[in-house]
Amino acid sequence: MRTAETERNTAETQIKVFVNLDGTGKYDISTGCGFFDHMLEQLSRHSLIDLTVKAAGDLHVDAHHLVEDAGIVIGQTVARALGGKKGVNRYGAACVPMDESLSRCVLDLSGRGVCVWHVAFPTEKVGDIDTEVFKEFFTAVADNLRAAVHIENLYGGNSHHIIESCFKAFARALRRAVEFDERAKDILPTTKGAL
Repeated sequence: MRTAETERNTAETQIKVFVNLDGTGKYDISTGCGFFDHMLEQLSRHSLIDLTVKAAGDLHVDAHHLVEDAGIVIGQTVARALGGKKGVNRYGAACVPMDESLSRCVLDLSGRGVCVWHVAFPTEKVGDIDTEVFKEFFTAVADNLRAAVHIENLYGGNSHHIIESCFKAFARALRRAVEFDERAKDILPTTKGAL
């Protein structure tokens, strides 16, 4: 089983994450931010990665530090669980609707972190959370997973639906990328010799 656990404590946040890449999408999420919990549950369920996130932070300021730091720890933990990446698909792509919204994610477990984000929201908030923090979340995941993550909302009119379609598209793309390629079980998916 490809599993890992990471704990990160700062003056702003305290976060502990466990992942099982070969899971069934079971989750145990508690961040103190209901909408963010809901998105992380979607990430787990649609990637089939078992995910535990226990997080606390300075929500009296806003959700920015908590969401970004959770992205850091999730990215680090998935990277550790991947190990040497031998036999994985490496690439993943998904296009996922959520009612009137449609989003696409394409990713590469390249060993180089970059996030390309083409998502605009019709509102500044969903509930109590600023929509702009989700770019920070995916950037933090990409940087710490050391993956190229491209997320684009093709269209949509509801901020909740746009964000959820982005999370589901990322989850489905990540699921594909971390799964094993049956034709290349013992092969590292690169000509460079390292990812």
